[in-house]
Amino acid sequence: MELPADARSHAPKRKRPAAANDDDDFLPPPPPPTARYDNGVDLSLLEALEKSQASTAIDLLDLKTLKKLVLSFERRLKDNIEARLKYPSQPEKFADSEIDLHEEIQKLKILAGGPELYPDLVNLNTIPSLLGLLTHDNTDISNDVVSLIQDLTDEDVLEDNDEPALVLVDALVENNVLELLVQNLLRLNETDPDEVAAVYGTLATIENLIEVKPAVAELVCEKTKLMRWLLGKIKVREFDGSKQYASEILAILLGQINGVDVVLQAVAMYKSRDPKTPDEEEMVENLFDCLCCLLMPLENKERFVNAEGVELMIIVMNQKKSCYGSAIRALDFAMTNYPPACERFVDVMGLKTAFPAFMVLSLDSHEQEYEETLQRGVGRAPCITNCIIICIHFDFLLLSETLETLGYEERLMCGILRGSRKERLMSKFVENECEKIDRLMELYMRYSNRVKAETEWMDKLELDELEMDEEEKYNRRLESGLYTLQLIAVILGHLWTSEHPKMRTRIELLLKQNKLTKKDVKNILQEYHDNIGDLDGPEEKERAQTRIQKFISAF
Repeated sequence: MELPADARSHAPKRKRPAAANDDDDFLPPPPPPTARYDNGVDLSLLEALEKSQASTAIDLLDLKTLKKLVLSFERRLKDNIEARLKYPSQPEKFADSEIDLHEEIQKLKILAGGPELYPDLVNLNTIPSLLGLLTHDNTDISNDVVSLIQDLTDEDVLEDNDEPALVLVDALVENNVLELLVQNLLRLNETDPDEVAAVYGTLATIENLIEVKPAVAELVCEKTKLMRWLLGKIKVREFDGSKQYASEILAILLGQINGVDVVLQAVAMYKSRDPKTPDEEEMVENLFDCLCCLLMPLENKERFVNAEGVELMIIVMNQKKSCYGSAIRALDFAMTNYPPACERFVDVMGLKTAFPAFMVLSLDSHEQEYEETLQRGVGRAPCITNCIIICIHFDFLLLSETLETLGYEERLMCGILRGSRKERLMSKFVENECEKIDRLMELYMRYSNRVKAETEWMDKLELDELEMDEEEKYNRRLESGLYTLQLIAVILGHLWTSEHPKMRTRIELLLKQNKLTKKDVKNILQEYHDNIGDLDGPEEKERAQTRIQKFISAF
């Protein structure tokens, strides 16, 4: 559809309900006494409307209804096109046709209840008309179409309807749905709540399409600018749901095209040299961001290990170039919930590389650099939190006595029973007069003090009548350092339960020197235990809590 160049600036948003008039003469009459009301709403009418809509959805969802819906939609589309062409600079002249078109698109959502009709929808040649609206000058209309396609391709809708689903997806792809979806995505304003919803809808739709037809992932990468948009999204420092979803879609896309090998090959070029320009440095950070996103699915962790990604990250760390911290972060992603990566790390002398990284930074002399690294998760200096997590990976993996799945950070760290690996790890904690334990306690005190300061600050706020609920308080304490403090306490718990006399003696001495007792560590572990979530199911939560309870009881 060819529209005048100035039509975009006049495209109206959907009409909103008019504001209530303040004049008493325009107040609505009081409700009759026989009707049931809630906040001025006649509940009996709402119930009748809901029953009517439910009945319509069930009784009328057939081929005849489909043809009526399509015909009505095409008429409203034609009316809108004609009105916009006739009055390109007079929005009030085509606003009503836009509202009518919006309502017809909403009516088409009923088809999600009958995926067996999708082949008929395609045969009626409706797909090109719908997808053409993704370039509509009114983004409300284009976003209506995004929402419709999302509903039609939803996983729950398409379950047990493989053939009709494939017919629809093939038709969408043949009519350039990927390019049109991404073009619309690029023009959305994420400060507008309606358009934020359309961002989620677009990503969900692309995920749905890939689920039905995995080859779509390669087409997205080849034919659209979605990869560039996703990379830009995950680079934003502030975390939000949109950034999280973007990282998931990025991992899906790269996983479908075996992106692990591709990204590792690109990263390998910087194992012994630094980027020469700021733009090149940004590109390398993007590569590591991609790699970390890739390493979230289990199957990509396996690809990473098989492609010798663990060895490459160790080489990068040993070279101590600008990618040092990024390599630590990638190893953290690779080893989370995947014991084979931990085994490979130990076998290729990773402990010899990781523990110096854990020891290298002086918190006093590199405070600013450390703080920036901690916030960004990447950078020239190693991220201490990531180093601690990696040490937990080794610790849990090698000190566990049985193979089981654990929850939260520690769940993967078990399964290696061969004595040589266990002995190698234990020697790291006792060598040089237990300097690794000294370091752990140094970090413990640093983060303990930070958490204490944050808690005191929140208590002061409450005295000023600015109350926070318990969940908000806990989250603020996590952000101030409680998360890292809990990780350190878990490592100390593992070391203590190993019953190694030299380790126990050292821990008791350090606690006493810092005016702490074993009860202080137990309190941190107890809070950790009480807040373990059930994201991986109630059984995983119970196993994780059992493990932590073992540490609590041992102290």
